[in-house]
Amino acid sequence: MRFLLAMAAALTVVAGTTRAGEVRIVAAENFYGGIAQAIGGNDVEVTSILSNPNQDPHEFTTSASTAKAVADADIVIYSGIDYDPWVDKLLGTGGKPDRTVICVASLIGAKPGDNPHIWYDPRTMPTLADKLVTVLTQRNPAKQFFYQVNAGEFKKAMDPVLVNIARLRASFQGTAVTATEPVFGYMADALGLKMLNYDFQVKIMNDTEPGAAETAAFEQSLRSKTAKMLFYNSQVTDPTTERLKGIARDSGIPVIGVTETQPPEYKSYTDWMQAELKAVEKGMKGAD
Repeated sequence: MRFLLAMAAALTVVAGTTRAGEVRIVAAENFYGGIAQAIGGNDVEVTSILSNPNQDPHEFTTSASTAKAVADADIVIYSGIDYDPWVDKLLGTGGKPDRTVICVASLIGAKPGDNPHIWYDPRTMPTLADKLVTVLTQRNPAKQFFYQVNAGEFKKAMDPVLVNIARLRASFQGTAVTATEPVFGYMADALGLKMLNYDFQVKIMNDTEPGAAETAAFEQSLRSKTAKMLFYNSQVTDPTTERLKGIARDSGIPVIGVTETQPPEYKSYTDWMQAELKAVEKGMKGAD
């Protein structure tokens, strides 16, 4: 049973009326909303539904405000592959006839059953940026160059992230790590890390009790220091994961908290990713 760290509202509604020609964009998650704002600039009004880093996204339930935001949207962006199934339900209740729906998982070829935390895959956001250029240009062809320039600027901001990933991969490729949930999985793959106990992680993510053998194997990987780092989802607390964090700390294994929602202290997606990569590097250098 999961317990939310906080119960603050997850819906962020942009105040004010929409200007003539302004495109309403609703993003299920705030990191997608940030990319949409970066590409569309003043031509768009962005509403991000999940924006509270202290709320478990898997526990989110919709409200009348959420339904209205989706119904009024010109463009809806969501992750897909069962990460935010509430969006599919709202899309089925009607909306603008010319509404554009962007399922980010489909853009990168991710399928149901894959790790749903696709925003940690370094290829995801540049792909979304390109899609937004196409979609926004269809609505306003005269602004194509503007959108292309903005997408180019975003990709330039991504370059230091990609350089950092390559640098860390060269240093730590093949290092065994583990996690309480597969939140950081795609980035761990990009870094060349060897992820242990994946089946355990999926069960925790799906709020299913791991088997005794899976739990014992996880604990052994920490006590034996086979795993050199433990990642955990800092947006939720669970007795099982809290126990594992304690074992890791007792064993001198670095424990790194990662989030499913972009925290408010980071102004951009790239700032957020750089901060998490910095934490990984610090932890690796401090590991035995």
